[in-house]
Amino acid sequence: QVQLVESGGGLVQAGGSLRLSCAASGRTFSNYAMGWFRQAPGKDREFVAAIIWSGARIFYADSVKGRFTISRDNAKNTVYLQMNSLKPEDTAIYYCAADRSGAVVSTSLYEYDYWGQGTQVTVSS
Repeated sequence: QVQLVESGGGLVQAGGSLRLSCAASGRTFSNYAMGWFRQAPGKDREFVAAIIWSGARIFYADSVKGRFTISRDNAKNTVYLQMNSLKPEDTAIYYCAADRSGAVVSTSLYEYDYWGQGTQVTVSS
């Protein structure tokens, strides 16, 4: 069992930056691939970024490539999402998720086994 708690969301102006954190409980965090997803009002939850257990493979959605960076610190049981050059269309609730297939980067939310409660990111124009 893995419990995930996101933090770091907030209100920022367009062009600004935020860093999201996702703290995981349990001793097996380093076995999991981790992903970030987001859900805007009235829209489906969509993939943002993912990283395998070792950090050696990373994948981004085209919409955030070059602006967002996913990373992890297995010693701290934490995964991060650094978000730069934020746009109003980045406004959403951001969720982190854990995938027991630790060596696979998955863009499908159905492949993830555990989810956090989400953190709100609002980008004003």
